[in-house]
Amino acid sequence: MSQFSLIISIVPHDKGEKLTKSAVDAGCGGGSVLMGRGLAKSNFGAILGTGETTKDLIYMVVESEKKSSIINAIYEATQNEKSNFGELFTLDVDSLLKAGANSGAAANLGSKGEEKMSENENKEISRDMITVIVNKGYADDVMFAARKAGATGGTVINARGTAREDDAKFFGVHIVPEKDMLVIVVEHDKKEAVLTAIKEVKCLKEPGMGIAFSSPVTDFELLGKRK
Repeated sequence: MSQFSLIISIVPHDKGEKLTKSAVDAGCGGGSVLMGRGLAKSNFGAILGTGETTKDLIYMVVESEKKSSIINAIYEATQNEKSNFGELFTLDVDSLLKAGANSGAAANLGSKGEEKMSENENKEISRDMITVIVNKGYADDVMFAARKAGATGGTVINARGTAREDDAKFFGVHIVPEKDMLVIVVEHDKKEAVLTAIKEVKCLKEPGMGIAFSSPVTDFELLGKRK
């Protein structure tokens, strides 16, 4: 496994601070809380306009040797919440640059992680995180297609493209500064079907309209009371 891991938690809005406090108490150095929009888990619910919620997404990069204790602390902190309160999963981090660290130290952090990657190559992957970045307003169309291919809910984060507004075109494509970043966690055996469905969405037929990529997920946990 890598020397570092990225712990991602998705919980109802205003609950992110509760998770970060429990994580810090368990040895995490801190995290970043993003506000997103949780989408309905079914297309029927989306059509009716029900099932949408406001979410907190918490990103925490931790040393892998501390990962289990931090995950356990978060799990314990949410035991009294309702079932399916949220979800938590991790991604491997193969390189880490800390602000203020000298270049040699940063390089060492990255190389150590890469050396250990081989230990995790044969680990069975049960879920994947699919990230889709599209021009603002198209995330719901993408999610509709993803659900038809077997995905359930997703979370949308408001984002901004890095191009300047006065840059009319980039590689011949008109720039739209405002973006939607859609995060979907799916079972591994559904990943290809979901990606294929996303590729066929009409709004993504034009070059430059968006991008999608996937990452294998480990340590997936549902937070809250067990049923």
